[in-house]
Formats: sequence, C-alpha cells, structure tokens
Amino acid sequence: MARIHELRLMARVARLYHELGLSQSEIAGRLELSQSTVSRLLKRATAERIVRVVVTHPSGTHPELEEGLQERYGLLEAMVVETGTGEEALQRDLGAAAAYYLETTLKRGDVVGLSSWSAALLAMVDSMRVLPRPTGSDVVQILGGLGSPEAEVHAAHLTQRLAKLVGGVARLLPAPGVVGSPATRKVLFEDPFVREAMGHLDRITVALVGIGAIEPSRLLAQSGNVFAPKELERLRRKGAVGDVCLRFFDRDGQPVLSELDERVIGATLDQLRKAQRTIGIAGAPRKYAAILGALRGRWVNVLVTNRPTAESLVNEP
Repeated sequence: MARIHELRLMARVARLYHELGLSQSEIAGRLELSQSTVSRLLKRATAERIVRVVVTHPSGTHPELEEGLQERYGLLEAMVVETGTGEEALQRDLGAAAAYYLETTLKRGDVVGLSSWSAALLAMVDSMRVLPRPTGSDVVQILGGLGSPEAEVHAAHLTQRLAKLVGGVARLLPAPGVVGSPATRKVLFEDPFVREAMGHLDRITVALVGIGAIEPSRLLAQSGNVFAPKELERLRRKGAVGDVCLRFFDRDGQPVLSELDERVIGATLDQLRKAQRTIGIAGAPRKYAAILGALRGRWVNVLVTNRPTAESLVNEP
C-alpha cells in the first residue's frame, strides 16, 4: 500500500503547485514537508505521468516551421510571421516581428549595424519602443547614405532614431553607397570622417540587413545608390540572385565578385559574417532566390520571414 500513498502525495503536491498556484515553499509549509521533498515529488509526478506538460501554440505562430529553418540552414533563430496581403502589409508585419526580437535580445555593449535602404528595416524602427533600460549601444550605418537630398535625410534619420530608441550613439557613414569609380571610392576613403565611420564596421556584433533581389527596391532606387541596368544585367548573367548591403551572391550563396564591389562604400560580406548575429528581414516570392542564397551562404544567421516563404525554404529540394 506504500506505493498508492506515495502516488496520492505526488498528486496532492502537483495539484497545489500546478492548479492552485502555490509556491514550493508554501506547499512545504502546508503539508509539513521539506522544500527539497516537494521539488522531488514534483519531478517524480512528471516521471509517473501524473503531470503531463502540453504546450498549446497560439494561432498565428509556427514553431515547427521555425525549427525546420533553424535545423536545415544552421540558423541561430528563425521567426515565421503571418502577414497581411500586399507589399506594405508584409513589410509592416515583418518589421514588427524584428522590432520585438531586437527589443528582447539586445544586450548592453552590443554594436548594432543598420543597413538603411530596406523598407522592412524602416518598418522595424517604426514599430520599436524606447527600451526601458538603455543599452548604450553604438548604432552604425553600414551602407553609405548620401545621394538624393531626401534619401540622405532618410539614412541619417533612421540611424539616429534607432540609436535614440536603444539609448545609444549614432555612427553615421557620410558617403554615398555607390560611387562612379574605384578611384572616387579611394579618394573618399581618405576623408577622416569616412575613415572613422568605416573603422566601426569591424566592431559590429548585431547586423540588421534587408535581403535584396537583383532589381533594387523602390526605396533603394529613390536614394540613387544603385547600379545601372546594364551593370545589374551583367551580374545576373554571372549568376547573381540577390544581395546584402549591395554585396551580391548566387543561389548557392557564393559571392559574385565583380568590379562593382570596388564602387560600394559599406560593409563587406566578410564583415557581416563576423558579427555574432546578422539578422535578415525579408519575404515575398520575388525575393525567394535571394533569401535562399543568403541562407545557403550563411550571410545571415537570424531570419525574419513570412509563412509562405518559410514553407518553401523548408521544402526546398
């Protein structure tokens, strides 16, 4: 009969803890047990299947898809989001998910790299709240922002807004994202302010990037920091499917090197890979090949995407 009495005590302790919400110390006091005995009985109640843990996933969450992405592509984290219809709703919902992730994971001392030419990153900053405990993080602009007057204001404003939200310091890159020739780039690198800004790129611990298709986004095109259609066509013929910070790669994630790399002022793929976390935010069919290439090349190790894209990535042959 000792066995049935022990099971009865396990059930009593489990009910007090799980159903009535008493703490282990309160249960110990009520039943005249030691707290270590209460802890042991709770563990045994699980082993005896008196307590069965059932996790009910809220509607709109996709933990199995997220785990599938992490396992298949070696990601640190994946967030799969249900989004509204249309490009604007997609960017808004992806941005909101990325904002929550950054708010909950950013640590004091992190150096945040921000690519300013992404609608999803703009939506992320729009969704963020001021952190209750400032991190003191530097927020570094990782792709040049000079161009059209409107674009220049956008790039600086976005970097400064994020720095204010996290309680840090904005580090602006006072140069265009794309220049006309390698010689022009070399001259700009001699500028002390540009040189100082570029020096921060090796310090980045968290990089926030969009994943671009070959055709530039409307935001990037408006900035003037784009290559000519003929140049993009040459990249396409070499196998390029997308880019991160205007650094292009093919469907297998291999870099597509060209003379155009010598005209970009911003982080390189190797600098992005050195970051502890490179967070890619992208979805939509037109970007699928680019997202796949970014994952295969390990150019991002955290992905925020929408459900249809995640399903295609997990089922990719």
